[in-house]
Parts: sequence; C-alpha cells; structure tokens
Amino acid sequence: MRRGKQNIQEDSIMKPHVTLAMFIAAWLMPMHVMAANEQEQAHVHAKEQAVKPQSDTKKNEEHEEHEEHNEHEGHDENDEHEHNETLSSRISDDMATAVNIVTDRADSQRLRQHQVVYGKLSADPNRISHVNARFPGILTSVKFSLGDSVKAGDVLAVVESNESLNTYTIKAPIDGVIIQRSANVGEVAQQQTLFSIADFGGLWADFRLYPSQQDAVATGQKVVIMAADTEINGVIAHIIPSLTQPYQLARVKLDNRDGKLSSGQLIEGAVISGEFNVELAVKKSAIQILDNKSGVFVKNNSEYVFSPLQLGRSDMDYVEVIAGLKPGQLYVTTNSYLLKADIEKSEAEHDD
Repeated sequence: MRRGKQNIQEDSIMKPHVTLAMFIAAWLMPMHVMAANEQEQAHVHAKEQAVKPQSDTKKNEEHEEHEEHNEHEGHDENDEHEHNETLSSRISDDMATAVNIVTDRADSQRLRQHQVVYGKLSADPNRISHVNARFPGILTSVKFSLGDSVKAGDVLAVVESNESLNTYTIKAPIDGVIIQRSANVGEVAQQQTLFSIADFGGLWADFRLYPSQQDAVATGQKVVIMAADTEINGVIAHIIPSLTQPYQLARVKLDNRDGKLSSGQLIEGAVISGEFNVELAVKKSAIQILDNKSGVFVKNNSEYVFSPLQLGRSDMDYVEVIAGLKPGQLYVTTNSYLLKADIEKSEAEHDD
C-alpha cells in the first residue's frame, strides 16, 4: 500500500502539464467530441503542451491580465463613484445640535455694495467741559475723584476766596465722567483747570479715506460700523481734509448712551455705495471649498450634501447664488467646516 501511494504521488509530480492540458481541453471542446476522441485529444494536447508550453501559458496570462485590467477599470469607476458620494456627511440631529451645526433656509436678500474703511472712535469735543475756579482761593473741600461719574449741578469742590474770605462752590456743568483732576484740599485755585468732564453718551467714528477711496465716499452715505462684535448703522456727517496726512477723515456721529463703546476703540466700517435685491443668496460664513469648488452643505434629513454653487455679487454678509441651490433649501450657516473636515478625513482614509 505504501508503494502504490508513492507511485501515485510520483506520477502526479512528474506529469503536471499533461493533467493541466487535459483539463483545458475538456473545458474548451464540446462534450460529444471529447467522448469520441478522448485518448487522441489527450495525446495531441499533451504533445502541444510539451512542444509549446510557453505559448499557451502566455495566452492564458494575457487573458488573465485582460480580465484584471477590466476588473481594475471597473474598480476605478467604482472608486470614482464612491469618491463623488463621499462629498456628504451623515450626522444625527442630536449630534448636530451638540456641535452647534446651524442651518438656515436659502432665500432672497437685499445686498449692499460697500467700500471698506478703517478708523477709531473719539470723544465729541462739544461734550467735554473744563472746570476752573471763578475767583482765586484755597480749596477747602474736593468731592469727586478721577473716573467718577457726575451729574450737572453736583458740587465738585469748595473754595475760600482770597478777597472776601467767603466760600463758594464749584459745580459740574454737564453730566459725564471726570477724566482729569488737578484739585486737592489746601491747594490754591487760580486759573488752572481743576476738573475735566467728558460726556461719552455721544462719540464720533473717524474713518480714514485714502485717495483711491475718496471718489466712492461722500457725505450722507450710510455706513455699517463694526466695533467689538457690535454692528451700528450711521451716516457720514462730514468729510474733513487733512493738511499733513495723506488721507481725509469721514466722520459719523454715534449714540453711546448705553456706554458700550469707548473713545479710542478701533473700528471697521462699510460705506454703502449701492443697494439691490437678489432672488437667492447665502451667508458668506456658509461657503466652503471642496475639490476646488465653492459651495454649501445642504441638509437632507440627517445627511449633509456638499452642493457646488455658481456665485454672483456680494456684500459684507451675503453672496448671490446664480446656480446650484433652490429657494427654501436648508443649508449649513454655522460650523460647516466640521462637515468639510469629516469628508476630507474620509477621503484620506480611502486613499490609504
């Protein structure tokens, strides 16, 4: 039994090409021809296999390479299809709320063309008062300190006159804040300024207009002012030429009775040069760039799909949509970069 088993193993080892040729012949030829000529065909194919093994092997290899090539092409097409599909991200509503992904409906907007200008806030000179003593004398009492708020009529100090030795009071002429004090008890009050009081309830926004901007800006134009995340609407009251600087000053009067603004604060303004309505616009904050295309993420249930847009005119906040979006569609306005990051991460993993 061991010898018979060994002979079988040796035969299979010594005649692999004959067995392969017989299998190929049986697969290619009709069954009735195979049955009639089985021994003859086996002998012929065995001979051909022995004489030209490389030719058939080459054909088989070319056939397999062709199939692999087709398979590869199909795979590339599938990859491209899957790549296009990756321009979307699925996030549950609960997760979207947790990461503050906010949506809005695409709608018509009124856009305002503008000229961007920069400047700072300054106190209104008409709201600053410098207080002196009426008659020379000794300060016997001083009531307020630097930075204190006062009302018109409040007693600031008491002075004993040098001439009459009578006392008289110095009162605040306006409401405001004491921004300077040069008065202490026991000092002599003469012609110096004892107190300076400023009313910051009204400020001026002073914007620099360089030569390239001056033709586009004029008095009476509306200005949208951004100061420390606060948006304020105003109108240019004056344009003041400068004798020593290469720019003009466009001045806008502001109401600051709520005290949210400060003199010296840096500001940015948009001088409105034209206003018009567009049928469809999206917020600039919503725009992202994927595959070198500008677009927004459109919400469809829990799926956020990137929609490339054809864009038109714009203003500070919105940009006109010419194509790529329909009125009423929900698009992401806040934290859309999170969706972009998720897609780019998926693409990177796919490439790996």
